[in-house]
Amino acid sequence: MPTFVAVDTGGTFTDLVALNPKSGALRYTKTLTTHDNPIDGILTCVDKAGISLADASVFKHGTTLVINTLLERSGPNIALVTTAGFRDVIELGRGGRTEPFNLTFRREPPLVARSHRFELVERMNADGTSQIAPIREATAALATQIAEFAVEAVAISFLNAYRNPSHERQVSAWLREMMPGCYITCATDLSRQWNEYERTVTAAANAYAGPKAGHYFASLSQSLAKRAFNGDLYLMSSSGGVLSAAQASAAPVLLVESGPVGGCIGASVFAERLGLKKIIAFDMGGTTAKCSLVEEGRFAIDSTYYIGGYGRGMPIRAPVLDIVEIGAGGGSIAWVDNQGGLHVGPQSAGSMPGPVAYGRGGTQPTVTDANLLLSRINAANFQGGEMTLDLDGSQAAMSAMAIKLGYDGRDGVTVLASGILAIANIAMVGAIKRITVERGKDPRAFVLFAYGGGGPLHGADLARSLNIPTVIIPPEPGNFSAIGMLLAHLRRDAGRTFVRCVDEHLLTAMEEVFAHMEGELRNDVFGEFNDVDVVFERHAELRFVGQSHAVKIDITGVSDLADLRVRFNEHYVARFGHVNERGATEVIALHSVASARIPRPDIAQLARKIEARPEATARRSTFFASLGRAVDTAVYSRWNLPLGWSGRGPAVIEEYGSTTIVGPYDDFEIGQLGEITIHIDRRAGKQDAVT
Repeated sequence: MPTFVAVDTGGTFTDLVALNPKSGALRYTKTLTTHDNPIDGILTCVDKAGISLADASVFKHGTTLVINTLLERSGPNIALVTTAGFRDVIELGRGGRTEPFNLTFRREPPLVARSHRFELVERMNADGTSQIAPIREATAALATQIAEFAVEAVAISFLNAYRNPSHERQVSAWLREMMPGCYITCATDLSRQWNEYERTVTAAANAYAGPKAGHYFASLSQSLAKRAFNGDLYLMSSSGGVLSAAQASAAPVLLVESGPVGGCIGASVFAERLGLKKIIAFDMGGTTAKCSLVEEGRFAIDSTYYIGGYGRGMPIRAPVLDIVEIGAGGGSIAWVDNQGGLHVGPQSAGSMPGPVAYGRGGTQPTVTDANLLLSRINAANFQGGEMTLDLDGSQAAMSAMAIKLGYDGRDGVTVLASGILAIANIAMVGAIKRITVERGKDPRAFVLFAYGGGGPLHGADLARSLNIPTVIIPPEPGNFSAIGMLLAHLRRDAGRTFVRCVDEHLLTAMEEVFAHMEGELRNDVFGEFNDVDVVFERHAELRFVGQSHAVKIDITGVSDLADLRVRFNEHYVARFGHVNERGATEVIALHSVASARIPRPDIAQLARKIEARPEATARRSTFFASLGRAVDTAVYSRWNLPLGWSGRGPAVIEEYGSTTIVGPYDDFEIGQLGEITIHIDRRAGKQDAVT
């Protein structure tokens, strides 16, 4: 059986996982991300893993290219074509003030300057009937005007096109003919839901990212082909599935969270196999920390994603994993403000120069430097010894900052390093509360599933702060997002605005819309994939009549209106704590999720072969936040610990891409899939408990 390959390009590291299911040959590797040309980092991982792409049948890739292009505003010159009178919709936005007490509040400027927004005389009525059809001659004159600005892409967003996209599609066809080589995108090819502002921003974002993404995907395909790869190339979408390179090039906004979603997929597969109903998927990498919820084997999908944050940022109308992300990673920089206050992040040292310990020119202490100086990671065994960390450099940088804050000597460095970890942990605890407590969820009812290079380092401390009883560390957590990509299937989401009160004719009307959406998904999206069985899930957005916001519920298999009302009430109570049993309700949108299985490995094959030598490989004095001091600690190699073996903290468990910290009195064991399960003991907070 040919090899499966997955690569995740993150802000700091590029990770690769390769598996041949038949032979069991398994390769993990990682390298620092090459931001100038991410493909170089991918090929470096391939070479380090010693695999032949000629033997690979599937290559899956998650990338931060799209999100970085939008955040950094590094895209090309683009134009926007709108209905006459509506070219300022993208700038006017919403009237709500999301930060009412911030007198300096400003939204991010639109991606398209006003001089690059063009109006075309056409009009679609609110019911989807054409009032004024676009004229080819007027479109040709517009194309001539646009060409004077030397744009690389054009976004088209017309009023009420979500009800009937014929005008957008006609003008799109004309512009492709009149402007060969220019990237053309339509709002209705990305979203068929109301809200002109969100749809217009989405079209502009797609046009802004399109040329760069298309070039990258084409270059990646060519680079793989030069190495005799003749299999299927898939890109991770933000909703948890994979897209072909052609689909990703046409709709790059579907990849805004391409990297983080891989870990959530892996977490959901592990949760299902281990019989876990509720888990918090927590990923701490080099640049950011991310968390999401997996309940009953499923993660939630949002219909709108804000590039740059809610309120200030750009709303992208695309299905994206419901995830909370903060600037707290291993590379997050510690800094002192003008009042002498210590902060950590959100700025990150990234891969260049990286933390001071990397010896690549970094001068500002980071979370990684703090972990190193507190002996939580091993300078001589970082990434299995591939990188030797600069302990003296970290010591000098931390000492200089400690003196600035009024601390001196070795104790001052320890105090500062522990303070950096405490601040980072507080930020990450806050992120977990946002995804749980603020959603009406009790974190104590969940298992913390921690991965990424930093997740296992901080997982036990975070769980202790939140009273979460159990932490699970999967095999190869430093490469886990790539592992999740290996496990991803095809998936595509579609949505339609559908406003109707709940009455006796509702289910029939809904069935007509679902049948149309599912037919389009089966033919247009999955038509290029041969011999795949497509399975559909159905969701609806409902609200009480008179409300502004709706809740999204799963209505797959709904049999009658009573069943629909029960599901809505249960979801509403879980979210808000109460419900009006007699209140009139309405549906405002329908969503269909199409998925199809493609070959993937068994997760039991993703743990390395274990050499059963469960004795400690070393001992060292390691700092534990729960004690406020360092204690003598056993150090283990993860792949010397056999399935079923158990122990008690304090312990440090080292492996290639990460290090797991087990707190004093915490019990841990090696599970059936090679996972480490840590049972948190609250007694570890007693400072005199361990000597």
